[in-house]
Amino acid sequence: MSIALVWFRRDLRVHDNRALVAALNDGHVPIPVYVHAPAEEAPWVPGGASRWWLHHSLAALDAALRDRGSRLVLADGPSAGALGDLVRRTGAAAVYWERLYEPHLARRDRGVARALEQAGVAARVLPGGLLVEPEAVATRSGTPFRVFGAYWRAWRRTVDGSGGPQPAPAHLPAPRRWPRGHAPNALGVLPEHPWTGKLARTWTPGEAAGLQRLADFVDVALEGYAGSRDLPGEDGVSRLSPRLHFGEISARQVWRAVINAPGGAGVEAYLRQLAWRDFAYHLLHHFPDMAERSLDRRFDAFPWRRRYGTLLRRWQQGRTGYPMVDAGMRELWHTGWMHNRARMLAASLLVKNCRIPWQEGARWFWDTLVDADLANNTLGWQWTAGTGPDAAPYFRIFNPTRQGQRFDAGGEYTCRWVPELAGLSAAQLHQPHGRAAGDYPPPMVDFADSRREALAGYQRVRSRRR
Repeated sequence: MSIALVWFRRDLRVHDNRALVAALNDGHVPIPVYVHAPAEEAPWVPGGASRWWLHHSLAALDAALRDRGSRLVLADGPSAGALGDLVRRTGAAAVYWERLYEPHLARRDRGVARALEQAGVAARVLPGGLLVEPEAVATRSGTPFRVFGAYWRAWRRTVDGSGGPQPAPAHLPAPRRWPRGHAPNALGVLPEHPWTGKLARTWTPGEAAGLQRLADFVDVALEGYAGSRDLPGEDGVSRLSPRLHFGEISARQVWRAVINAPGGAGVEAYLRQLAWRDFAYHLLHHFPDMAERSLDRRFDAFPWRRRYGTLLRRWQQGRTGYPMVDAGMRELWHTGWMHNRARMLAASLLVKNCRIPWQEGARWFWDTLVDADLANNTLGWQWTAGTGPDAAPYFRIFNPTRQGQRFDAGGEYTCRWVPELAGLSAAQLHQPHGRAAGDYPPPMVDFADSRREALAGYQRVRSRRR
C-alpha cells in the first residue's frame, strides 16, 4: 500500500475527519502529521490560552491515534519544507488536509499545494470545519451577504442537505517504519505564562471530553437553551466553542446531534449560533482585511480616544467599576472563557463608552480566550462596535447596570467573580457605589456622559458616505 501524509491542523479528532477518511478510502497508509509553524500565522500567532489548549489537544489526539495502531508525528515548520522532508523520508504519494479559511493561512496552504504538486506529490484539500463553505451562498446579485438574517435563510436551505458525520476508523494501518518526529514538549507550543495553570481547573482538552460535553449539552441544556443562553449565572450554553475551533468535534457532529434532539425552540436557537459561526468565516473570506480594519470604513472618522493606557488596563483587570463587566473580565482571566452576554457588555463599554479602538479589545481576547478564533472574534467585536455588518438602524450602547439587573438579577454570576460585592443585596449589587463594597473601584467612566460622547461621534460617522 502507498503512503500518504494526513496534515492535521484544526481537525484534532479521529471521528468525522474528512482528510483521514479520504486517505484511507484512496487506499493509502496514513501518517498523521502536525507541523508547528507559528511564524506562518503572523500577524495572528495564537495567544497563550490557545497554545495551552493546543498542546493538550495534540497529546489527546496522539493517544487516540495510538489506540488505533497509529501515532502523531510532530514537526517544525516552515510547513512546505517540513512536509516536503517527510514526503522524501516516507515516499508519500499524497498529502491530505482539511481546508483553513483565514486569508493568510489560505495563502500559505495554496503555496504548500503548489510546492507539493511541482514535486509530483498529490495535494488533496477537503472541506474544513464549517457547515457551509464561504463561497456556497450569495445574494441574488451574486455578492457576499452582509446582513445575518438574509444569510441565515440561505444557510438554512443549504445546510439541510449536508452529509452526516463519518465514524472513526476502528484501526489504522501503520507504515513499516515511522519517520522521526519531535517530542511534544520540544515544539514549544505550551506557553510559559503562570496563569495558564488555572485553565486546567476548568477544561479538559481533547476529542473524548468534547464528545462528552456535546452529549451532556444535548441531553440536559438544549431544551431550555433559547431561554437560558443569555443568563451567565446558569449552565445554559454549550461551551463547545474551543472544541469547534480546534476541531476536536466537527460542526457536522454538532449539527447532527442538535437537529436530532427533541429540543423544541432550543434547537432552532442553537442552529442560529452555528450559522453565526459560518457567517463570520463568510465575511472574513470575502473581506480579508476585516480582522484589522472596520468593515464600515466610515468609522475611521469616529473620535477614538488617543491615550487610553489606564482605562485599557482597568478593563483588562476587571476593575471598571461596572460589576457585570468586571465579572466577565475576571471569568476570562481565570478560565480562558467568557459568557457571550458578558462579552458583549465588556466590548460595548470599551469601544462605546471609553472610545478605545475595537482592535485593542480583540487583541486582548485573542491572547486570553481558549476559543480565540479570528473570524468569530472579529465579527463579535465589529458587531458590538457597530463597525461591521449590522442591519440595525441605531448605534447600540449597552447599559451595563441595566443589563446586570436583567440578566443576573440574583447576582449569582457577578458575586462568583466579584466576591467583594457578595455582601450587598440583589437590589444594590449592580449599583454598589457609595455602599460598603470593600475596595471595589468607582466607574472608570460616567455612563451617561460617555454615552452622549459616543452618540455624537456616531453622528459624525453617519454624515460620511459609505
